[in-house]
Amino acid sequence: MTSAPISARRAALGGLLASACGLGVGEFVAGMIGAGAPVRRVGDRVIDGAPQWLKTFAIDRFGTNDKAVLLGTIVVILAIGALLVGQLAARRFVAAAVAVGVVSAIGIAFALSGRLPENLDIWPIVTAGATTIGALWLLVGRNAEHNHPAATQGPIDTLPTGRAVSMVDRRQFATMGAATAGVAVLATTIGRRLQGDPEAVAVRATLTTPKATETLGAVNPKTTVDVVGMTPWQTPTSNFYRIDTALVVPRINAEKWKMTIKGRVKNPLTLTYNDLLNRPLVEHDCTLMCVSNEIGGELIGNARWTGVRLADVLREAEIDTIAADQLFVTSTDGFTAGFPTKIAMDGREALIAVAMNGEPLPFKHGFPARLVIPGIYGYVSAVKWLSSIEVTTFEEKQGYWVPRGWSALGPIKTGSRIDVIGLNNQPVEGKNAIAGVAWDQHTGIAKVEVQIDDAPWREATLAVDGGIDTWRQWKLEWNAERGSHIIRVRATNAKGQTQTEERADVAPDGATGWHTVNVNV
Repeated sequence: MTSAPISARRAALGGLLASACGLGVGEFVAGMIGAGAPVRRVGDRVIDGAPQWLKTFAIDRFGTNDKAVLLGTIVVILAIGALLVGQLAARRFVAAAVAVGVVSAIGIAFALSGRLPENLDIWPIVTAGATTIGALWLLVGRNAEHNHPAATQGPIDTLPTGRAVSMVDRRQFATMGAATAGVAVLATTIGRRLQGDPEAVAVRATLTTPKATETLGAVNPKTTVDVVGMTPWQTPTSNFYRIDTALVVPRINAEKWKMTIKGRVKNPLTLTYNDLLNRPLVEHDCTLMCVSNEIGGELIGNARWTGVRLADVLREAEIDTIAADQLFVTSTDGFTAGFPTKIAMDGREALIAVAMNGEPLPFKHGFPARLVIPGIYGYVSAVKWLSSIEVTTFEEKQGYWVPRGWSALGPIKTGSRIDVIGLNNQPVEGKNAIAGVAWDQHTGIAKVEVQIDDAPWREATLAVDGGIDTWRQWKLEWNAERGSHIIRVRATNAKGQTQTEERADVAPDGATGWHTVNVNV
């Protein structure tokens, strides 16, 4: 009985299964040799090479889900390509194999041009491409000649040359397809477990909360205004925003981790996690904010950090504070940032942090150690998964975001936000509470004012100040009338400087303008 030519649908499915198998084997090889997985390396390069407007759009539209959206987009594009390659393989297998080779070559180019180019990274991609071609032949390619217009039908399908055509019937396709899918799932699962350090999670789970020698005591409940639905003064760790360039969160084994202090220093240092824990630890409340935070945005949070004073470590290293004007910081994932040396040495509580809100840092927030520097945006300072601090100059090195058009300094601007208007944000005629937060890290907030429609500005009541490095909550009682209203807020810092009304985009050094909300009563 002669098998029918492979259908376009079955060919497309074969392409999809073959590609999944190839990527799965690539993940396995990456885990075995300690290299980057193919999809991850491509994703990292997409992040690095994407134009600024696209990055800003992604963060503004998707917020902390931007990495998941990027991964999903890459997977969808690969899936569509796999479906098309499968159909091509059913007609011209050599052309399909060439297409897979071209995609692999592009992946290799991406891997070698990323922030951490490693020759090892090419092998998972090469293996993925070769596996895809092999699986594609087994599932689809052997039927390609049968689909050739010159093939003749008979007891055994043949071409005019007399050569027999090897066929895969539906039952065989189902069997091999299931096996291919099984290999894809198994290889991907094992590969992802092997990537990074498989003991990292277990090691972190055994850690207790690092004990500070200088503690702050319990959070004063009066730092939060008494308004239903108000943002907590201390942001829960699970709700703290995450914006970074790591496509996949690094999982680092604290027992093997170390960081270095190098560059223009007399005494280079190498510190382990235990070295940090054995030093004097301090607690400090500090608000961090992403430079991509739009007016009224949520990419800001306040937490209690525990760590070693960065200034103490730098003094021990005997840094050159005269010639070296920049601390250039590198993450284990290759991200870099730089900020003025004088900021770390001017008395502010700049920390190498090891704990957040009374617990060891979560992986996604930088475990085992990260920097927390009050008063400047995270893109120039708040490096997670800390690897090294190099004492250098702005002339010699630039952080990741600077050549991409962002300011080299990044001081946080005075800002404020409206969080609540009325009960459940549904103002009614009569008495309503308006509440929110204001910030100017390392300066402090002295006054918050609210304007309703075109009425004179009214001064809001401030909650207890939790420290100059934290945001400050405020509230205002409003006797509302029916109709539409416009509510604006502005803050004045402890130096008497009032937040500017002028609207500016987040690039190159943070958004400005008054948060304005339209409401109906």
